[in-house]
Formats: sequence, C-alpha cells, structure tokens
Amino acid sequence: QVQLVESGGGLVQAGGSLRLSCAATGIIFRINFMGWYRQAPGKERELVASLAPGGITNHSDSVKGRFTISRDNVKNTIFLQMNSLTPEDTAVYYCKFNARYRMRDSTRDYWGQGTQVTVSS
Repeated sequence: QVQLVESGGGLVQAGGSLRLSCAATGIIFRINFMGWYRQAPGKERELVASLAPGGITNHSDSVKGRFTISRDNVKNTIFLQMNSLTPEDTAVYYCKFNARYRMRDSTRDYWGQGTQVTVSS
C-alpha cells in the first residue's frame, strides 16, 4: 500500500519560512491528485494547495502569493514552501494523494501522518 511520510514542520517566528515535504513510499500506478491540507484547533480541515496531473496548481486565497506547492516527479514527493508565515497559519498540515496503487486496485485517498506548524508572533 501507499504510505505518505511528511517532514519539515516546526516552530517559526512570524515572517519566517518553512518547507514541508511529503514522500510516497513504493511505486504508484496512477496519481490523480496531490494536495496539502491544514487543520487548526477547533476548525475544520481545509485545502491549502493542490497539484493535478499536467502540473496545474491551485492555492487557497488565504495562502496565495505566500505558499507554493511543487513536486518531484521522480520521487513521488510533493513540497509546500511557506513564506511570510503568520500566527494564523498555525495548524497541523496533512498531505493527501488520490491515487491507484496498482492497476487492479481502486482509486482512494491516502493521507500523511500530519506535521505541526506553529508560528509565533
């Protein structure tokens, strides 16, 4: 099965930067969607940035111009470069792949374990 391993979270001061990584283990037959979500305490999980086949990216209004999603095609790894961080960006960040592991498998969502990002004022 596919496992997503996240890294790169931590504590940073407002205005600082962090880079999150999400690496998929194993060989995946097809990936339909890759994205980063976040969930702050007491709030619902929200989509922050996504990357579709063909390289089309989308970023939520709250992070547009500050965050950038990218991909290493060879390693099935996605990144989230986060700049100009504010305390409102504090949350647990999750990556998600919508993928088919093997040709005979069904398409499903795979989630990373989550990584904490804390931005101090």
